[in-house]
Amino acid sequence: MQALLAAVGRSKAGPERSLFEHYAGRLRGGITVREVEEKRPLPVAERMAREGELLLGCVPAGARVVALDERGKALDSRTFADRLGRWRDEAVPSVAFLIGGADGHSDAVRQRADLLLSFGVMTWPHMLVRGLLAEQLYRAQCILDGHPYHRD
Repeated sequence: MQALLAAVGRSKAGPERSLFEHYAGRLRGGITVREVEEKRPLPVAERMAREGELLLGCVPAGARVVALDERGKALDSRTFADRLGRWRDEAVPSVAFLIGGADGHSDAVRQRADLLLSFGVMTWPHMLVRGLLAEQLYRAQCILDGHPYHRD
């Protein structure tokens, strides 16, 4: 099962990108990153809609969509791994993880999502969320493989 990260904004060199690269490099099959931007100065609602279109345009056919959203569901690592394992076992070809812009996801993204996922009620910098996601994907891989990286 392929993993795709589609995110609003461009990653810059720094500790957040290093964290992402560290864990992404441990993933079997890696993770494809697609970065999108709407550079026009649009009103918030229009910008969110446009960013949503750009993100959804990155989603491969047949993919499950996981939108990282502060209003989403918080899962523990084992439950997250179980969800990914179930999709793998159902022969889902890919999972697209979507990270929105500063104002969050459009309604279209939320409606398309198979899972709205939250990393807690606190607000995290979007570039740090990339690293957190990569680590959780690596942790899920270890859980599903029975590797001792994850301890209950």
